[in-house]
Order: sequence, then C-alpha cells, then structure tokens
Amino acid sequence: MSPIVQGLIFIAALAPSVILHEVAHGWVAERFGDTTARDAGRITLNPLVHIDPLGTVILPAVLALTGAPVFGWAKPVPVVPARLHRPVRDMAIVGLAGPTTNAILALLAGRLLLPVVSGWVAVAVWAFAYVNVVLAIFNLLPVPPLDGSRLLPLLLGTRGRSTWAAIEPFGLLIIFALLFIPKFSVLLMAPIKALARVAGLL
Repeated sequence: MSPIVQGLIFIAALAPSVILHEVAHGWVAERFGDTTARDAGRITLNPLVHIDPLGTVILPAVLALTGAPVFGWAKPVPVVPARLHRPVRDMAIVGLAGPTTNAILALLAGRLLLPVVSGWVAVAVWAFAYVNVVLAIFNLLPVPPLDGSRLLPLLLGTRGRSTWAAIEPFGLLIIFALLFIPKFSVLLMAPIKALARVAGLL
C-alpha cells in the first residue's frame, strides 16, 4: 500500500474520531450545567460544524502526502467554566470525556469489529482504532490546551492555578518543543502501545 493511500485512510479515520471527541466534551458539559455547546449547535454529528480547516483538512492532508503520521483536531467546542455546577471539578470531567471517548472507540473497533472484517475494511477499522488510541493518550498530556491540563487545577492550590494560567498561552509551543525531543517520543509511545495491545491492535 502506498504511503499516500495509507495516509488517506488515516484521514478518513481521523475526522469522525476528532468530531466524536469534541461532541463528548459538549455533551458532558451540558450534563453539568453548561449549555454553551448546545446553544452553539455543536452537540451534533454534522461534520460541517466541527471541521477546523487547518486541523481537520490541511494539516492531515500535508502529513498524508509527505508520508508522515497523520494527526489533527476538530474545532474545539465552547465550554464556559463559570456555568458549570462545580467549575474546577466539572472541567476536569469535561476534559476527560474526550480521551475517554477515543479509548472506548478504539476498544470497540479493535475488539468487536476488527475480528469480523477483512481486506480493505479491516485496514480502515485498524486505522480508526489506532487513531483513537493516539488521540486518547496524546490528549491526556498535562499541557494546555490538551485535555490532560484540565485535571491539574484539581491538584493545584490557588497559587498553583495562577502560575498554570500564566503558562497556558505558551502551551502549543511547549507541545511542539516536546515532540522534537527523541526521548519524549519514546516515552509517549509506551502508553500508546499499551492501549493498542488492550484494543487488540498489536
């Protein structure tokens, strides 16, 4: 299979994965009192309202054409912490909803669908499951704007939260810097491989 074809399969697997990830955030936020995502029409499976031109289309396409691992994101659903019942606790739960959804999708695809399909369908199912494994683990990194950073306010005191808020604008720079550290990539692959094994992909 050519790298381009393989990349296109991963792009097709990525889109529903990141959309369901974001819908999960909005749905859980609504359960805890914040209807912002619902009011904005974001708790829907309509892909048009979730597509981020860069994260859902351009970046995955460039990565696929260059043979690099395909990664991306959907447009983040709006969440207003002040509208949640207990903002610090509830934001942590809302944050966990996305990676949890990806982990569940990986397990369902890997354990239930993959054993009963073959050929191109099996390739697509494997790609879908693996994309969700990567999304589940990567988004748990405690670096803003990733979902794992939403857990930290539960563990930090008031002073710690203020310090973390000051770091937040530099989150993307920190993420890109980490990705260029070889040892970090090795460390990240350990939990990815562990979840992939649980999902029956390795």
